[in-house]
Amino acid sequence: MAIVHGSKVKLFTLNSNPDLAKEIAEYMGISLADCTLSRFSDGEVSINISETVRGHHVFVVQTTSAPVNEHYMELLIMIDALKRASAKTINVIMPYYGYSRQDRKALARQPISAKLVADLLTVAGATRILSMDLHAAQIQGFFNIPIDNFEAAPIMVAYLKEKNLKDVVIVSPDHGGTTRARKFALNFGAPIAIIDKRRPKPNVAEVMNIIGDVEGKTCILVDDIVDTAGTVTVASEALKKAGAKEVYLVATHPVLSGNAVERICSSQISEFITTNSIKLPESKKCDRITQLSVAKVLGQGVLNIIDDKSVSVLFQYDPNQRY
Repeated sequence: MAIVHGSKVKLFTLNSNPDLAKEIAEYMGISLADCTLSRFSDGEVSINISETVRGHHVFVVQTTSAPVNEHYMELLIMIDALKRASAKTINVIMPYYGYSRQDRKALARQPISAKLVADLLTVAGATRILSMDLHAAQIQGFFNIPIDNFEAAPIMVAYLKEKNLKDVVIVSPDHGGTTRARKFALNFGAPIAIIDKRRPKPNVAEVMNIIGDVEGKTCILVDDIVDTAGTVTVASEALKKAGAKEVYLVATHPVLSGNAVERICSSQISEFITTNSIKLPESKKCDRITQLSVAKVLGQGVLNIIDDKSVSVLFQYDPNQRY
């Protein structure tokens, strides 16, 4: 039994990102609790929790990246098992929220899948969600339970500050990311630029214009998710053509579908700075991709929740803090 600041706490991991879970456990000074996840011959998920969770504050680490549906089913079944085992609270640490890009009806007769997932998690028995850089802030309103939307910006800002970059311009890859870029720019006292683009079809981007001065500047492209890398690689090319000295890419969630890694490694992007919110296999790693750990900020968030302390203090960059 792990006693953390006077409370009975258990930290479990499922299959999506066990390395991150181990880092969180190490930061908290506890061991991962034991559970066995197996599958029947037809693929059905079976979970066996081999130690008591009755009366415990339970935290489950499961980021919902590819295979998204597999990881969600594992999580839903785990939540149900914990609820039936009389856990006091069931807290889901989900750095990447799968289906987050389906947060509204863009066309008639489309689902709002991000809301559906929120309902599934709540009905299953989750009592709190800890996520990171949700694609749309409104997703927090889809839940009737507490949801903490952590930010990776402080970790990334600290990393970039060590590079002592000069003539920095923060660039939003589209109009929708302007607020994110402006908030990031405040840490550098830098101006922002905006890529004016259009999407003729899904996962295809065309740059129409660049709003702002990037000539002779070090550009930092700021996004939340990099999936096919089509948008950011096209944006980097446009920035270089407009006279940018160097282009860095910053994004929290490295989904990296298809040939995204090849695109990044052959693009004008000097370095892609991301996090371990999603576990990258060796096939998706290259010299231009730098993964920073979010274990410390999530681990401290868990400790603050256990102690009934604010977690919002972790969302701001602190030059005196080591990340």
